[in-house]
Amino acid sequence: MAHDSAPRTDPVLTEELLERIRGRAAQVDRENGFPHEDLADLAEAGYLRALVPTEFGGLGLTLEEMTREQMRLAGAAPATALSVNMHQVWMGVARVVHATGEDSMDWVFADAVAGEVFGFGISEGGNDLVLFGSRSEARSDGEGGFSFHGTKIFTSLSPAWTRLGTFATDSSGEEPMSVFGFITRDGGGFEIKDDWDTLGMRGSQSRTTVLDGAHAPADRVIRRIPPGPTADPFVFGIFASFELLLASVYTGIAQRALDLAVATVQKRTSMKNKGAPYAHDPDIRWRLADAAIELDAIHPQIAALAHDVDNGVDRGPIWMPQLSAVKSRATETALSVVTKAIRASGGSSYFSSNELSRLYRDVLAGLFHPSDDESVHGAWANVLLGPVPPPE
Repeated sequence: MAHDSAPRTDPVLTEELLERIRGRAAQVDRENGFPHEDLADLAEAGYLRALVPTEFGGLGLTLEEMTREQMRLAGAAPATALSVNMHQVWMGVARVVHATGEDSMDWVFADAVAGEVFGFGISEGGNDLVLFGSRSEARSDGEGGFSFHGTKIFTSLSPAWTRLGTFATDSSGEEPMSVFGFITRDGGGFEIKDDWDTLGMRGSQSRTTVLDGAHAPADRVIRRIPPGPTADPFVFGIFASFELLLASVYTGIAQRALDLAVATVQKRTSMKNKGAPYAHDPDIRWRLADAAIELDAIHPQIAALAHDVDNGVDRGPIWMPQLSAVKSRATETALSVVTKAIRASGGSSYFSSNELSRLYRDVLAGLFHPSDDESVHGAWANVLLGPVPPPE
């Protein structure tokens, strides 16, 4: 998709708004709550319609611009950024689909502008196929719509979504088909379990959702396609938006941790070095420089891939592996950077009241989002070496 207009020079998220959100993050984490105030502030700022093209009443940000905004939001409140990420993923998908000339998701733009909040109900326990196959069941209503039955895990925005994008398998025909559709909160047919009590990303409240007849009418069923890898723009849009925006969240966490560590070592002093700040210690300098070098490599990768998604560039069969790799690389790098920031900052960062302690707990969540390290390596091995033939 080409840019709606010239790139924005002013961010959607002001420093004042980010500081307000940052000021609430520790309490939300401590109480295992949901950042309702953050979401309200973000909606008021137009952030939930930021990716919506201007002709539909949105702010017209590109995906590349949104990756930078999400980095900044994650630096203020990681769990808030991860929550709203899933709404932004669906906006990104709608942009990709719209860019092909298909209007089946234009209603998503209208709903977002009207204030609807979109959740992401894809993941299932023990299902490492992720987008390429579902354990849940889709039952046809005979009029093009489907009801959904099954259990979805890690449903971010659970307390707040009003629209939930999900998918399941229709086994009624000769071959199984994956059905993707959207249900509404007021339509019922589901139960949200109050089961989110985790090490980190506590404010995301990514609870388990049990689908028991939740219905998507025909005009809210976006795809009925064979399971498995596909070049379908809807599935590509999910994959690209999900991986790039996730990578952005964890990159933002890493940048915040590095900034905190830099500030800390400039204040901490060493008795061994006669009161000199730890910023003068060669080992500390090397450690933080090493973290910065690692992080520096991630930004241009996210920007380049997002730019190509925005502009409809076809990278061919390497597209999916590259998107998987940038998410994997970003989350692994973020964990490394936060760890180095903590080691440089000393024992005070081990206290739960220290922001670095919370960032460390939050950054660990990046290891559990798809694509995992194993699937990334498998995808790249297939590109380089071809698939392993099935046993005879």
